[in-house]
Amino acid sequence: MAGKKICIFNWSGGKDSTLALHYALLDSEIEIRYLVTTINEKYNRISMHGVRESLLIKQAESIGIPLYQIRLPELPDMETYNRIMHKHLSELRAEGITHSIFGDIFLEDLRAYRENKLKEVGLQAIFPLWKKDTIALIDEFLGLNYKTIIVCAQQNLEYFCGKVINMELLKQLPADVDSCG
Repeated sequence: MAGKKICIFNWSGGKDSTLALHYALLDSEIEIRYLVTTINEKYNRISMHGVRESLLIKQAESIGIPLYQIRLPELPDMETYNRIMHKHLSELRAEGITHSIFGDIFLEDLRAYRENKLKEVGLQAIFPLWKKDTIALIDEFLGLNYKTIIVCAQQNLEYFCGKVINMELLKQLPADVDSCG
């Protein structure tokens, strides 16, 4: 294990997270110790997508990587969020974690925020999907036979919720909607 990056993987349960995890698992220099997910403690759902905690647990069990849940209040302000995350990330760093992996594709300000907050506790970020073409990513996701269901959408596109993403559905998306959300 010498020289490996000892990592946590920030698991949202979504397709981008799945593909980023796929890439990370193929990288012989990466060892993933935990899937880390923030949970809304009032609703017991993944903070990012609103997926039920029970499904999250089944996902983690099927992947075979221990799940590390960070429970957040219903609507934390940034100070509360940062304090809770700092505490947990510091504890993970104390366990020997050196890196944190994300499924982000774009959003420069979010990446900078993540990198700065990780730096505060001595961790480095890894972004396997960063700046990759989203059409190529969704094609690869589907080509690898992963499956996903749309669980949330903009108000004017809510009729897509509950549908499985496949090539036919992608053709139905409005031109201004990115295939990776």
